Amino acid sequence: MTTEFRQPAKKALGQHFLHERHIIDKMLLAIDPRPGDRFVEIGPGQGALTFPLLDRHGALTAIEYDRDLLEPLTAAAKAHGELTLVHSDVMDVDFTALADGAPFRLVGNLPYNLSSPILFHALDHAAVIRDMHFMLQKEVVDRMAAGPGSKVYGRLSVMLQAYCKVTSLFKVPPGAFRPPPKVDSAVVRLVPRPPGEVGIVDPRHFADVVRAAFGQRRKTLRNALSSVCDAEQITAAGIDPQSRAEQLAVSEFVRLANETVER
Repeated sequence: MTTEFRQPAKKALGQHFLHERHIIDKMLLAIDPRPGDRFVEIGPGQGALTFPLLDRHGALTAIEYDRDLLEPLTAAAKAHGELTLVHSDVMDVDFTALADGAPFRLVGNLPYNLSSPILFHALDHAAVIRDMHFMLQKEVVDRMAAGPGSKVYGRLSVMLQAYCKVTSLFKVPPGAFRPPPKVDSAVVRLVPRPPGEVGIVDPRHFADVVRAAFGQRRKTLRNALSSVCDAEQITAAGIDPQSRAEQLAVSEFVRLANETVER
């Protein structure tokens, strides 16, 4: 069962509304809603994923910034299930408070101009998020899932993979959206790792090390990390100070940060 409404996309908000049913079905298959799950959707838009998810699951909470979409979403959702709308910028939403002790699953078609900030915001609340399924610009998904040695392996790759298992699922062509974006998109799954598996002693220091390491990619770690640690500390962590950031595995970044943190 589908219920559609048409609302003009707002360029200022980076809106591209998903409409291709085949892609929506693939997303639902990947998400695999189960009884007892609790869902939060970021940016329901015109309900392309919202309504089929409600048909399958019966209830969800959605965060929508565009005031003009609230009324039509509420009206159309009545035929599908129980939709709780939160009118807010997602960056202002405290996911931990929203969870209220009950971890949830996060889904959404993220605005491409804000995807990285939203991903880092979700990371801050990973303890209450069971998993995440997002539609993003394919270039961003490639960076998220990249491994050491790849040209697109960088800060985003390391930060996300340190805290989550990241899996690129499938590509989505521009024609699946109204209006079509100028780039390919992709769907990605992130599953937060248990705290004991992450093993990061000081998250802030870890973030500083990764940021500094990739700040100037052509520099050796000895030079790139001069503001956070010295060559002797890098060597003590079992890492060659002459190597470059893109050569280090995520586990090596964790070890380097743990060895250089002030205790």
